[in-house]
Amino acid sequence: MALVKPISIEKEYEKNPDITPDDVRKLREWLKTQPHLPGEHISDVDLLIVFHCCEKSIEVTKQVLDLHFTLRTLFVPFFKDRILDKKMDAVLNTILFAPLPTPTAEGHRVVYVRLLDPDPRSFNLVEGVKLFMMMFDLCQYEEGTWPGFVLIIDMDQTCLSHVTRLEVMSLKKVLYFLQECMFTKLKGVHFMNAPYFMDKLMMVLKPFLKKELVHVVNIHPAGTDSIYSLIPKEAFPKEDGGNYKDRKTINDELYQRLQANSEFFRAEAKRRVNESLRSAGKPSPAEKEFGLQGSFKKLDLD
Repeated sequence: MALVKPISIEKEYEKNPDITPDDVRKLREWLKTQPHLPGEHISDVDLLIVFHCCEKSIEVTKQVLDLHFTLRTLFVPFFKDRILDKKMDAVLNTILFAPLPTPTAEGHRVVYVRLLDPDPRSFNLVEGVKLFMMMFDLCQYEEGTWPGFVLIIDMDQTCLSHVTRLEVMSLKKVLYFLQECMFTKLKGVHFMNAPYFMDKLMMVLKPFLKKELVHVVNIHPAGTDSIYSLIPKEAFPKEDGGNYKDRKTINDELYQRLQANSEFFRAEAKRRVNESLRSAGKPSPAEKEFGLQGSFKKLDLD
């Protein structure tokens, strides 16, 4: 069904018997001491998901929670006005975002991404990230914790002009959010059908990649089938050699999910920080990374 129902906390405790209600209670008590965070809009399932992806470290979980909601507030182009409009329609016509039903052998959730429109003039990184995050949030709201998350990016329609259209600051923000505070264990980023200019793309990406993430980036050159050791070919969309749904059906279903869950995104928009309530003398967790000066809450990172 297009309307997404949230996973229950009881189901999450069944999935994660090493996480207890007491772990979540401790995080809830801490959250009450952080008036700048949107505690009333953060559920116990949210807290459990973050605790799980932070390897069950209370202190790391606190840091990730703060940074996550701080960046959702500051990275306005990615997280504001999350509605289906003409820009989102254009993204859906340009990029395929396909959560595949088949996990990896380790049980990791897989999302397959590819260009539908090869014209570089149609490609918009910011709007693409915005739609990806909307899709991701809905999946996690419905499914909760995963053992890990894997992203497959099919490059077969990509040309060098797409690389030249990557805006550096937007790319830095995307990769910083993905590495530092996304609520999942990122287990792999796989570029399949990698073109001859893949080295140039990696030159653009590497300055913003942590050493730990460099090790999970895998490149599968065009003409090879090494990606199928990760996930079987049958799991891919029909046009890409698999037995899954065709691209149009996948796109239509994503559109219907986004449209049916507009109330979810209206509620999600309340999950933002109020910097005026942050403890005096306590810097925002992103201040050092983005070289900010003065009062962080007054700065425009758009």
